[in-house]
Amino acid sequence: MTRPWLSILLPVYNVSAFLDECFASLFQQQLDGVEIIAINDCSTDDSLTKLQAIAHAHAASFPVTILQHAQNRGLSASRNTMLEASQGDYLWFLDSDDALHPNAVAELRKIVSQHSPDLVLCDFNVWRANSTFKHQLRGENHKKTFTGPAAQLLSDPEALFEGIYRARNLHIWSKISRRELWGEDLRFPEGKVMEDMVITPRLALRAKSYFYQPQVWVAYRQREGSILSTLNLKKIDDMSTACAGVLPLWLEKYPQLSASARFAFCYLCIKTHIVITRDLRKLQKNPDLTIYRQRLFSHMHISKPGLYWQYIKHGKILHLIKFTFGH
Repeated sequence: MTRPWLSILLPVYNVSAFLDECFASLFQQQLDGVEIIAINDCSTDDSLTKLQAIAHAHAASFPVTILQHAQNRGLSASRNTMLEASQGDYLWFLDSDDALHPNAVAELRKIVSQHSPDLVLCDFNVWRANSTFKHQLRGENHKKTFTGPAAQLLSDPEALFEGIYRARNLHIWSKISRRELWGEDLRFPEGKVMEDMVITPRLALRAKSYFYQPQVWVAYRQREGSILSTLNLKKIDDMSTACAGVLPLWLEKYPQLSASARFAFCYLCIKTHIVITRDLRKLQKNPDLTIYRQRLFSHMHISKPGLYWQYIKHGKILHLIKFTFGH
């Protein structure tokens, strides 16, 4: 068989209620030359039964490959297993409670055919059961994943780094990547949450070319019971280390990385730290934040005076006050 040009990879764990909508959004796409792989990570609901029924119903028109883990290993391990099983020239890691907008795959194929970028970035909308005017004011109908030139082939790695961190949406499902970027030495960190904050900058570091398409391709579902909505110390600890090692890797390859690019990175680190502080205070009365502050500054490689000056220089005074006095 001809090698597929795209692999869509779906991790499945206790998402039975959402699989029909997810797959319906896939089957309305132009799927010539596309393979779909789903892995059941030992779901405790009827996700596997639902997945098998969907695959059986569409077997004649479009096959779905179903993999299974022998034991529950988490999202990162599921993605790694599918990555190793996939055959596509490009990889799209889509979460199985989310959905693709119509023509997303067709639009992607146009870009790939015309430009062959290493990395394609797309936008998304937040999908809520009850979206309100407040959510619309937050811009949830169209969330950007990159700030920089759009709809053209680009090759400036520093602009890629800065554009990703300024947008502050590092989800892997909004970054479609060429298979060759992964090699055997780049995998999602098994046993960790916040894995996209770990993997996306390392993936981007390998891209020699990229294309940002400012269209909403993914509907990102916000729901109770998801990993990100669950509050516990393990998640907080993983969040506090997600930015570790990113800046040294980029500076090793691009020592001239601009101050504005470094500030964009620091800004996301601090926003993450503010969330950590908030969540810790929900779990503990008067939590000790010392280790989290130490980790934060070790990730940013900047002194307090230097950081404060950058905040003032970029006009982020209110955010600086929140960071400084909100602890």
